[in-house]
Amino acid sequence: MPQDLPAPQGVPGRPIPSAPPPAGAGEPVFDPLRLCIFTTVALLGWLLGPFAVLAFAVLGLAGYVRAHRAGLRRSRCYLRDVRIVLAYLGAVAVAAAAVAVLRVASWWG
Repeated sequence: MPQDLPAPQGVPGRPIPSAPPPAGAGEPVFDPLRLCIFTTVALLGWLLGPFAVLAFAVLGLAGYVRAHRAGLRRSRCYLRDVRIVLAYLGAVAVAAAAVAVLRVASWWG
């Protein structure tokens, strides 16, 4: 009578995350996911103009305000200091809101 083997964990057809790569697998292949994300954000910005910029600036501003209140003082953002990031996102949001208002006003005549 065969012994009962434990059921394999993970998703069928995918390696278990803690398992070593199969023999001859070499280095993992680089996944340029961020480039796809950047392209999508740029496309939305192109299609939606100042409305997309305003939406992303407000979303980023809300996220950084929450993180700052939780104790984040240094960010991986290029600007590093969270207060500078907040000022930058706030300025972008104000500028985008002004341009969005001008865009809507131009639709009315």
